[in-house]
Amino acid sequence: MSMPSVEESAVSVARAGIWDTETLADVAATTFPLACPPGANRDDIAAFIARTLSAERFGEYLTDPTRIVLKASVGGEIVGYLMAIDAPPADPDVAAMITATPAVEISKLYVLPGRHGTGVSAALMAAIVEHAAETGRAGLWLGVNQENERARRFYTKQGFRTVGTRSFQVGTQTHQDFVMQREL
Repeated sequence: MSMPSVEESAVSVARAGIWDTETLADVAATTFPLACPPGANRDDIAAFIARTLSAERFGEYLTDPTRIVLKASVGGEIVGYLMAIDAPPADPDVAAMITATPAVEISKLYVLPGRHGTGVSAALMAAIVEHAAETGRAGLWLGVNQENERARRFYTKQGFRTVGTRSFQVGTQTHQDFVMQREL
Protein backbone atom coordinates (compact mmCIF):
# COMPACT_ATOMS: atom_id res chain seq x y z
CA MET A 1 0.00 0.00 0.00
CA SER A 2 1.41 3.37 -0.95
CA MET A 3 1.32 6.44 1.23
CA PRO A 4 -1.06 9.23 0.16
CA SER A 5 0.60 12.08 -1.65
CA VAL A 6 0.84 15.47 0.02
CA GLU A 7 -1.96 16.70 -2.25
CA GLU A 8 -4.25 13.86 -1.19
CA SER A 9 -3.66 14.42 2.53
CA ALA A 10 -3.67 18.24 2.55
CA VAL A 11 -6.58 19.84 4.39
CA SER A 12 -8.49 22.57 2.58
CA VAL A 13 -11.03 24.79 4.31
CA ALA A 14 -13.74 26.72 2.47
CA ARG A 15 -17.19 28.17 3.05
CA ALA A 16 -19.78 25.44 2.71
CA GLY A 17 -22.45 25.82 0.06
CA ILE A 18 -26.05 24.71 -0.18
CA TRP A 19 -24.84 21.72 -2.24
CA ASP A 20 -23.01 20.47 0.88
CA THR A 21 -26.11 20.09 3.08
CA GLU A 22 -26.48 16.29 2.81
CA THR A 23 -22.79 15.62 3.42
CA LEU A 24 -22.63 18.07 6.33
CA ALA A 25 -25.66 16.42 7.91
CA ASP A 26 -24.01 13.00 7.51
CA VAL A 27 -20.77 14.25 9.12
CA ALA A 28 -22.81 15.87 11.92
CA ALA A 29 -24.76 12.66 12.58
CA THR A 30 -21.50 10.71 12.81
CA THR A 31 -19.58 13.18 14.96
CA PHE A 32 -22.09 14.75 17.37
CA PRO A 33 -22.47 11.61 19.52
CA LEU A 34 -18.69 11.57 20.05
CA ALA A 35 -18.87 14.92 21.85
CA CYS A 36 -21.62 13.81 24.23
CA PRO A 37 -20.79 12.51 27.70
CA PRO A 38 -20.65 8.72 28.11
CA GLY A 39 -23.99 8.57 29.96
CA ALA A 40 -25.93 10.54 27.34
CA ASN A 41 -29.20 8.93 26.30
CA ARG A 42 -29.05 7.55 22.72
CA ASP A 43 -32.67 8.52 22.00
CA ASP A 44 -32.00 12.09 23.12
CA ILE A 45 -28.89 12.24 20.92
CA ALA A 46 -30.84 10.89 17.93
CA ALA A 47 -33.64 13.42 18.51
CA PHE A 48 -31.11 16.28 18.75
CA ILE A 49 -29.47 15.20 15.50
CA ALA A 50 -32.85 14.94 13.73
CA ARG A 51 -33.99 18.35 15.03
CA THR A 52 -30.76 20.34 14.84
CA LEU A 53 -28.34 18.65 12.44
CA SER A 54 -30.51 17.51 9.52
CA ALA A 55 -29.82 18.44 5.90
CA GLU A 56 -32.87 20.70 6.04
CA ARG A 57 -31.46 22.55 9.07
CA PHE A 58 -28.05 22.87 7.38
CA GLY A 59 -29.88 24.46 4.46
CA GLU A 60 -31.27 27.03 6.90
CA TYR A 61 -27.86 27.58 8.53
CA LEU A 62 -26.20 28.13 5.15
CA THR A 63 -28.67 30.89 4.27
CA ASP A 64 -28.59 32.59 7.69
CA PRO A 65 -26.47 35.77 7.39
CA THR A 66 -25.29 35.47 11.03
CA ARG A 67 -23.89 31.95 10.52
CA ILE A 68 -20.56 30.95 9.05
CA VAL A 69 -20.32 27.30 7.99
CA LEU A 70 -16.87 26.10 7.01
CA LYS A 71 -16.08 22.68 5.59
CA ALA A 72 -12.74 20.91 5.83
CA SER A 73 -11.92 18.59 2.95
CA VAL A 74 -9.16 16.10 2.27
CA GLY A 75 -8.90 14.73 -1.24
CA GLY A 76 -12.25 16.31 -2.09
CA GLU A 77 -14.07 14.55 0.77
CA ILE A 78 -15.64 16.60 3.58
CA VAL A 79 -14.07 15.31 6.80
CA GLY A 80 -15.14 18.01 9.24
CA TYR A 81 -16.99 21.27 9.67
CA LEU A 82 -17.23 24.34 11.85
CA MET A 83 -20.36 26.42 12.38
CA ALA A 84 -19.99 29.86 13.91
CA ILE A 85 -22.51 32.49 14.87
CA ASP A 86 -21.53 36.13 14.39
CA ALA A 87 -24.00 37.64 16.85
CA PRO A 88 -24.09 38.42 20.58
CA PRO A 89 -24.84 35.42 22.82
CA ALA A 90 -28.58 34.85 23.24
CA ASP A 91 -28.13 33.74 26.86
CA PRO A 92 -27.61 36.82 29.08
CA ASP A 93 -25.55 34.79 31.57
CA VAL A 94 -23.15 33.72 28.81
CA ALA A 95 -23.09 37.27 27.43
CA ALA A 96 -21.90 38.47 30.85
CA MET A 97 -19.00 35.98 30.76
CA ILE A 98 -17.68 37.05 27.35
CA THR A 99 -15.36 40.02 27.77
CA ALA A 100 -13.75 40.06 24.30
CA THR A 101 -16.60 41.65 22.37
CA PRO A 102 -17.81 41.66 19.73
CA ALA A 103 -17.16 37.93 19.58
CA VAL A 104 -17.95 35.07 17.24
CA GLU A 105 -19.39 31.91 18.80
CA ILE A 106 -18.01 28.61 17.61
CA SER A 107 -21.24 26.66 17.80
CA LYS A 108 -19.94 23.39 16.32
CA LEU A 109 -16.53 22.05 15.38
CA TYR A 110 -16.55 18.38 14.48
CA VAL A 111 -14.17 16.10 12.63
CA LEU A 112 -14.73 12.51 11.50
CA PRO A 113 -13.12 10.03 13.92
CA GLY A 114 -10.57 8.70 11.43
CA ARG A 115 -9.27 12.25 10.96
CA HIS A 116 -8.70 13.22 14.62
CA GLY A 117 -5.16 14.43 15.20
CA THR A 118 -4.47 15.09 11.51
CA GLY A 119 -4.69 18.89 11.54
CA VAL A 120 -8.30 19.18 10.38
CA SER A 121 -9.53 20.86 13.58
CA ALA A 122 -6.55 23.21 13.62
CA ALA A 123 -7.21 24.19 9.99
CA LEU A 124 -10.87 24.93 10.75
CA MET A 125 -9.86 26.95 13.82
CA ALA A 126 -7.26 28.93 11.86
CA ALA A 127 -9.89 29.80 9.25
CA ILE A 128 -12.44 31.09 11.78
CA VAL A 129 -9.75 33.03 13.67
CA GLU A 130 -8.76 34.67 10.37
CA HIS A 131 -12.39 35.47 9.54
CA ALA A 132 -13.06 36.94 12.99
CA ALA A 133 -9.91 39.07 12.85
CA GLU A 134 -10.68 40.29 9.32
CA THR A 135 -14.19 41.34 10.37
CA GLY A 136 -12.96 43.25 13.43
CA ARG A 137 -14.12 40.86 16.13
CA ALA A 138 -12.34 41.00 19.47
CA GLY A 139 -12.63 37.31 20.28
CA LEU A 140 -14.17 33.89 19.91
CA TRP A 141 -16.16 31.87 22.42
CA LEU A 142 -17.66 28.40 22.68
CA GLY A 143 -19.29 25.92 24.99
CA VAL A 144 -17.72 22.48 25.43
CA ASN A 145 -19.06 19.59 27.47
CA GLN A 146 -17.21 19.39 30.78
CA GLU A 147 -16.53 15.68 30.23
CA ASN A 148 -15.08 16.13 26.73
CA GLU A 149 -11.42 16.24 27.75
CA ARG A 150 -10.06 15.81 24.22
CA ALA A 151 -11.92 18.89 22.96
CA ARG A 152 -11.05 20.92 26.05
CA ARG A 153 -7.34 20.13 25.58
CA PHE A 154 -7.57 21.18 21.92
CA TYR A 155 -9.30 24.48 22.74
CA THR A 156 -6.80 25.25 25.50
CA LYS A 157 -3.95 24.61 23.03
CA GLN A 158 -5.69 27.00 20.63
CA GLY A 159 -5.60 29.82 23.19
CA PHE A 160 -9.03 29.47 24.81
CA ARG A 161 -9.54 29.78 28.55
CA THR A 162 -12.51 28.84 30.69
CA VAL A 163 -14.62 31.85 31.71
CA GLY A 164 -17.67 30.11 33.18
CA THR A 165 -20.24 27.35 32.80
CA ARG A 166 -23.63 26.86 31.18
CA SER A 167 -26.26 24.18 30.79
CA PHE A 168 -26.85 22.57 27.39
CA GLN A 169 -30.01 20.63 26.66
CA VAL A 170 -29.89 17.42 24.61
CA GLY A 171 -33.39 16.00 24.54
CA THR A 172 -34.51 15.30 28.08
CA GLN A 173 -31.00 15.57 29.52
CA THR A 174 -29.23 18.67 30.74
CA HIS A 175 -25.46 18.61 30.26
CA GLN A 176 -22.90 20.96 31.75
CA ASP A 177 -20.55 22.91 29.49
CA PHE A 178 -17.54 25.03 30.16
CA VAL A 179 -17.74 28.39 28.40
CA MET A 180 -14.36 29.20 26.90
CA GLN A 181 -13.10 32.43 25.30
CA ARG A 182 -10.15 33.43 23.15
CA GLU A 183 -9.12 37.03 22.68
CA LEU A 184 -7.84 38.03 19.25
